[in-house]
Amino acid sequence: MRERHASHNARRAREFEAFVAGAAGRLLHAATLLTAEAPDANPRARRLLALGLAHTYAYWDRLHGEDPYDRARQYLATRFARAAWHRYGVLGRARRRPAGPLGPLAPQERLILVLRLYEGVAEEQTAALLGLPVERVRTICDRATATLLHPPPPVRPVAAKAKAATP
Repeated sequence: MRERHASHNARRAREFEAFVAGAAGRLLHAATLLTAEAPDANPRARRLLALGLAHTYAYWDRLHGEDPYDRARQYLATRFARAAWHRYGVLGRARRRPAGPLGPLAPQERLILVLRLYEGVAEEQTAALLGLPVERVRTICDRATATLLHPPPPVRPVAAKAKAATP
């Protein structure tokens, strides 16, 4: 009995290692986009990835034909949304803007944009995952895309305006 259990654990570990070797890079990139950190300095994204992989490994035997990548991606999204909710009170309101490529976006906009455009998740699945109407997901994705394509002009400091107005 112990030999069979040990064999099962060894097979489980090999399967999970193969999954991590193939999917960890893409999951880390998705986590980095979510946290809006720089690719070379992304401790929050790495922590998010580690939590997602640990959750997927704990759930490994119960997947039963389900794609482990989908499970890990779903965990990343829900964990990020929950952390953003606890940090800022709501997903749409951010106090500071990170410096990453998606830094100008609010956390909810980043989440929807990453799921829809980077991961290719359908609007219906994204809406179900986040508990939002499909139209809301579409609107947020469109607004986030427009923000990235046409960023608002930078705000000039008030002191600089006053100095420029003085002859």
